[in-house]
Amino acid sequence: MIYQFAVGVAIAFFIAAFNFPQLRPYLLSSLYHVYPNGLPGLALLLLRVSVGGLFLLHGYPKITHLRQWAESLKMPVLLCFLSAASMLGGGIFLIIGFLTLLATLPILGSMLFAAYLHISGGKPFVAQDPYLIPQDQYQGPLGQGEPPSWEKAFMYCVMLIAIAVLGPGAYSLDALIFVR
Repeated sequence: MIYQFAVGVAIAFFIAAFNFPQLRPYLLSSLYHVYPNGLPGLALLLLRVSVGGLFLLHGYPKITHLRQWAESLKMPVLLCFLSAASMLGGGIFLIIGFLTLLATLPILGSMLFAAYLHISGGKPFVAQDPYLIPQDQYQGPLGQGEPPSWEKAFMYCVMLIAIAVLGPGAYSLDALIFVR
């Protein structure tokens, strides 16, 4: 499934870049052709840097404990490496606002796959609050923790789609490079 998504995105980019040369710079930066400044630009900066920083925090432990993570998911190490590398590299690119659209797509693929794994595993969209769970019913990896759900993966998908569509804003490397 993840392979089909990646191949489909690559084909769509190739076709769009080949048939619409005026879109080429925008296919690297955003689906929106304007780089807002002022308050909207600051809001995009906050969103972009926050999401990028969170993916750095999520990607680093996954790449440093790659085999353990792959075994827990029962997935090939290569796929887990690609996902963790997309979180690290994409997080850095989101923070600096460089090739923003290309940075969001691999992370979005990883988050869609994470949501799929949770849904296929029968996890709820929003888990019951930990303080409402009876004592000792749920213990996370390091003791009391958050019960599993696919809410977080869904919210990351929404944020990544917003960044991909609206772009990085005026306070980014993309704006410095692609503004005419």
